[in-house]
Amino acid sequence: MLLLVDLDGVVYRGTEKIPGMPELLTQRAAGGDIIVYVTNNSRWHRTEYQARLEGMGAPAPLEHILTSARGTALALAGRPEPPRRTMVFGGDGLRRELEDVGLVTLECSYAGLEQEPDAIVCGVDFELSFERLSVASMVVRRGALFAATNRDPIFPMPDGLKAGAGAMIMAIVTASGREPDLVIGKPEPGLMREAAAVAGVPVQEAVVIGDGLVTDIAAANAVGARSVLVLTGVSTAEQAAALPPGQGPTVVAQGPADLGAVLDRLATA
Repeated sequence: MLLLVDLDGVVYRGTEKIPGMPELLTQRAAGGDIIVYVTNNSRWHRTEYQARLEGMGAPAPLEHILTSARGTALALAGRPEPPRRTMVFGGDGLRRELEDVGLVTLECSYAGLEQEPDAIVCGVDFELSFERLSVASMVVRRGALFAATNRDPIFPMPDGLKAGAGAMIMAIVTASGREPDLVIGKPEPGLMREAAAVAGVPVQEAVVIGDGLVTDIAAANAVGARSVLVLTGVSTAEQAAALPPGQGPTVVAQGPADLGAVLDRLATA
């Protein structure tokens, strides 16, 4: 069975693993399940995710880690006319993913603005400042391609839910008067389809494991995949129960302790 597994709020929160989840994923992989990690988090490079997952004891082949940063980089590089100079509003991992596919990147600064970027890629920015927000807004107002890695409004951390890429992108939208031209991350279906392609399995046969109704579960429904909402992150069982038919998860799991049994039932359904 193909498992498309979210990271933040499912496998870990910040730098702290969710107890029992790495062990469960290792067990599922040993039993024959294919695990592909699909995360909206654009902060880190895939190699950093791999090191973190392996350090927590989770199976983590590099080719089975698909981030919104990687997906955005591939989408831009695959355009008929890839951007010549791309400004990066986000972390170093996002910059590295863009450069991995051959794109020229610029710092989000007034010096970068002077080099006339024809695209800007926006993700979660832990160095957010008045200058960076202002520069990004000016680039968008000048007509550059406006790409968003994802629109997650919140970012799970060990000490609570912090502002996510979506909150920062909305600030740019408000200041520039323009919506993004391209959004890669969940709930858009692109990451799910790419992840299934990596595994060589039709996306409709996958089971999505996530903690967010408006991201993970919505993306699963968009591609016709089954889904499990785990209550270790942003969404609650009450929120899931309040959704109209067809918009909620296939099943809800409290966490790793009962997720294995849930997956066993889905495998035989």
